[in-house]
Amino acid sequence: MSNNISEILNKFEKCSLSEMDSVKLMNRVDTKYILNKMDFLEIFEELYKDYFCLEIEGKSLLSYKNQYFDDSIFGCFHDHHRKKTNRFKIRIRKYIESDICFLEVKKKKKGRTDKERILVDGFVDKLDKKNLSYVQKKIKKEKRFSPTLWNDFQRITLVSKTEAERLTLDFNLSFEFEGKKKTYPNIIIAELKQGKANRTSVFFKELKKRLIRPYRISKYCIGTMDLYSNKKIKSNRFKKKYLYINKLNKAC
Repeated sequence: MSNNISEILNKFEKCSLSEMDSVKLMNRVDTKYILNKMDFLEIFEELYKDYFCLEIEGKSLLSYKNQYFDDSIFGCFHDHHRKKTNRFKIRIRKYIESDICFLEVKKKKKGRTDKERILVDGFVDKLDKKNLSYVQKKIKKEKRFSPTLWNDFQRITLVSKTEAERLTLDFNLSFEFEGKKKTYPNIIIAELKQGKANRTSVFFKELKKRLIRPYRISKYCIGTMDLYSNKKIKSNRFKKKYLYINKLNKAC
């Protein structure tokens, strides 16, 4: 798979982080999909004429590490499970190649994603007073949070040449916490990030041709189900999706 990806990546015109600034889309509409290897490679081959590919220090296949936080009753997970219209997730994300970390508060409100973040030194055992205050201010709640999950993955980021649109392609996902680990080597999570929903997107059209529909589930929710099934978290609404993702992971 990696050799094929490299060959296709070479066809893309590259862009830098600074050139991608015009499509940061910190407030946006996200549409998420789960793909298998075969579909991913077929679709990826069709995109190089219409998208730039982000490149940092000569690399387009970039590595990320997330440290997620939740409260003692997994409120962030359960808000997503209940389809709460106003919800949030908290994480520290490290961009490995750039060696930069951000504390991020990712809020979902009426179908839109709003992400706010501040630079931090690195991962933590607990949020200090300053960072906890930042989170509480953004969510407007006096809650306390602890680390609950580590998530590693690799990402390719594409930027539309004509639209306010970014496309992230995440693969080689793994989740880990306190000795438990789960990996997903055979699936790709694709996320279309747009200023407003645009079904004329080249990527959207390629998926539609293959009858691939949006799949709404977050990496945090997948990992939480993997590692905390013994904690009696309520996950029945996600069960069908979770079983499908695991079936797709084993099938390739």
